[in-house]
Amino acid sequence: MINRIRDIRREKGLTLADVAARCVPPTTAQTIGRLETGMRQLSLTWMNRIAAALQVEPELLVRGDEAEQPKYIARLTTEGAEALPAPRDAILPTALAGDGDLVALTIESPAGQYRAGDQVWLRRFGPEDFPRLLNRDVLAPRTGGRFAFGRMIDRDAQRVAILPPDPGHRQIVIDNPAWLAVAEMLVRAL
Repeated sequence: MINRIRDIRREKGLTLADVAARCVPPTTAQTIGRLETGMRQLSLTWMNRIAAALQVEPELLVRGDEAEQPKYIARLTTEGAEALPAPRDAILPTALAGDGDLVALTIESPAGQYRAGDQVWLRRFGPEDFPRLLNRDVLAPRTGGRFAFGRMIDRDAQRVAILPPDPGHRQIVIDNPAWLAVAEMLVRAL
């Protein structure tokens, strides 16, 4: 089994020391380096600790030796499905480029355009970026460890208004959210 700790750590712009400090309990950069390179066995305990430190699911840290990047092989146009001139790598949520941390939202009950089982990948932004998120689907933290999800329909210096995706729901107004995460990718099983 080959691990992806180094790849994920670098995608997130973290050093070995950063990951070591984020582990609970904290560890050393040398230990993280040994786990990355396979010089030390990646146990289930270590996998869970490092996944929590990197804020990813533990399964993302490992891949089989023969794992291959999924490929785009065809496209659907107004003329129908047609082959691509050459297969190319598919976009995976871990390959989404941009500033801000990626987070994911699982849809358990149908809501508006979202179906049960959908996975929505979102990118977190600070208050300085809120103006450009207007009329986009966002996830917002609320008090008490709760969240609001829906279309950001209004904002001012202190508040944002979010309209949930289900028809008939009233807008939710949130005072001074620390961040908003804007939807960037929908993953839907068929």
